[in-house]
Amino acid sequence: MTAGEQSTAVAVAAGLQPFLHDRIITVSAPTIAISGHDGHAAGHLADGLFHDDRRVLSRLVVSVPGVELAPIHAELDKGGGARFVAVVRGVGEHSPDPAVTLARHRSVREGLLQERIVVHNAGGQSVRFVVEAEVGADLATVAEVKSGAGRDPVPAELSGDQVVWRSPELLVTASLSGGSAELCADGGLLSAEVALAGGESWEGRLRVAVDGLPALFPAASSSISALQEPAVASVDARLGALTGRAVSDLRSLLLADPESPGTSSDLFLAAGAPWFLTLFGRDSLWAASMLLPLSTDIAGGTLRTLARRQGRVVDDVTEEAPGKIIHEVRRDRRDTSGLPPRYYGSIDGTPLWVTLLHDSWRWGLDPAEVEELLDPAEAALRWMRDYGDADGDGLLEYIDASGRGLGNQGWRDSSDSIRWHNGQLAAPPIALAEVQAYAYRAACAGADLLDAFGRPGADEWRQWAQRLQAKFAATFWLEGELGPYPAVALDADKRPADSVTSSLGHLLGTGLLDAEQEQSVARYLASPELDCGLGLRTLSAHDVGFNPLGYHTGSVWPHDTAIAVAGLAGAGYLDEAWSLADGLLDAGVAFDFRLPELFAGDGRGAGKPAPYPAACRPQAWSAAAAVVLLQTILGLEADVPGGWLRATPLPGPVWPVAVEGLRVGGHPLAVRVDESGSAHVETTDRLRIVT
Repeated sequence: MTAGEQSTAVAVAAGLQPFLHDRIITVSAPTIAISGHDGHAAGHLADGLFHDDRRVLSRLVVSVPGVELAPIHAELDKGGGARFVAVVRGVGEHSPDPAVTLARHRSVREGLLQERIVVHNAGGQSVRFVVEAEVGADLATVAEVKSGAGRDPVPAELSGDQVVWRSPELLVTASLSGGSAELCADGGLLSAEVALAGGESWEGRLRVAVDGLPALFPAASSSISALQEPAVASVDARLGALTGRAVSDLRSLLLADPESPGTSSDLFLAAGAPWFLTLFGRDSLWAASMLLPLSTDIAGGTLRTLARRQGRVVDDVTEEAPGKIIHEVRRDRRDTSGLPPRYYGSIDGTPLWVTLLHDSWRWGLDPAEVEELLDPAEAALRWMRDYGDADGDGLLEYIDASGRGLGNQGWRDSSDSIRWHNGQLAAPPIALAEVQAYAYRAACAGADLLDAFGRPGADEWRQWAQRLQAKFAATFWLEGELGPYPAVALDADKRPADSVTSSLGHLLGTGLLDAEQEQSVARYLASPELDCGLGLRTLSAHDVGFNPLGYHTGSVWPHDTAIAVAGLAGAGYLDEAWSLADGLLDAGVAFDFRLPELFAGDGRGAGKPAPYPAACRPQAWSAAAAVVLLQTILGLEADVPGGWLRATPLPGPVWPVAVEGLRVGGHPLAVRVDESGSAHVETTDRLRIVT
């Protein structure tokens, strides 16, 4: 057993979640391939080929028997694939220089992994050897893998030159072109003979295919046309590189709703790979909202997909209630989480759904599509009033009624995320500060939609929002070292929990705060206790329990920082906004422009940011954060129904900058900012341009 295998064995015994920070992850939802930098899936619990939340290949090792393969290079490509290069040590060599290399070009599509294996002999001698691919499968669920459990290998069988695994639900086949197949202890062995003269190359194709039950959510058939990459030219190369990588990753996360009527499927973004490659209400909504300057189609698809699953009845086990937006959908649950396959346990997805409908309308979603969704919008508003505010105090709060669901049900959903300054955990029911902001904005946005489409009830929701605003002002505010600030939450006794967190940034731009309150929030967001130089820490470094690698207690989440950047810029705090944006761009450089779900909040002084070892990569809202930065730097705000588009650029050392390939109202949009900071806008839509 190797050291890596020993480490994995310890992790399995302890039931620990496997780390991902040193893995190469290639995605084409609903299929994912995970391996080491050598291209092998072996000796690490997270490795393998996953399809529709099932690991269909748990072992893949390419080798040359009796010869060392020395990995020298691994990279992701923009098309969603990966390339691995190794030296076939000692073969065909007449000097210290390598002579023979083996390159693996990996691509993933729905239910299919393909590797083009290229062996090249750059030496002057003829060589002959065998290339082998050892394959195995355990058919574990992604939940089992995430929990550190896994399964024993499933016996394989032969079918001609293929290795085959069967279950009542799946058929998995593996083959190597021009080669043969045989069984081995833990699966199968695919092999091919290679004979090359000097300067010659050999190419083989490794193929692993999955058939069986249709995926719970199939792949998007038109991911490239659904999400076009904008062309970004700037003196700051970070901006274009981050945006390009982000759009490529976002395309790989697009899924389709099989319940869509007609021939065209509604598309939405899965939350992230590998653990959350499915529909997540909150995550999918935030990601779609962040992408509005590129596409309203994804927003429309997300809204309709969630509306089809909107709550209809009261169910304490699933936490469903009339009008509530679903939190998560899985095919099955084969772990110890206790969550049902269709689970509604989130407090924020429902107001975020209403807000996305409003914002999509403003960016030009077809009014007919908006009108079709007004009934679900009114149901969502009623949920806020009748079920979200369970005790009738005018605020939204949550509690896990079943005792088997999520204890915390905002975006900070880890068990230790909502706490006091002294580290004590807040007791539920819990009313989160940012959720009150979401609810306030949703009520106002819903009222605007009702007015615009000639429906009654707008005044009722504006009055409801005003009461919530007054309640928030009376109950959440505390006095701290930098002046007044809102508590992270109210606990079961309606006491304001006094920790300082990055969620302050979510309050900006919602209308909940007045100008003086926004100034107080901006002061805290700009403080070194939260701004670590590479983004916002989720918990102030001055709070007890701060941990730079804590999931929600000191780490940096790119989407969270991007939300604060947009909020600060909108409130007029341009220097503070640019400081955070600049830090996030630097973080992008450190992670090869694929921003992970989260990373350590040590800050610039610690050097290159450390990865959070179990973070998803790619993660939808982390990737979409790049588009938020782009929109904020250009200062874009749209009101297509009102007939105008605003472009007021954020000052920063990115000028001049030119962006093509944006969309507004279904029309192309290009924005150029010159050296002086003046914006020049081009669009075929007949909008009044405000600069």
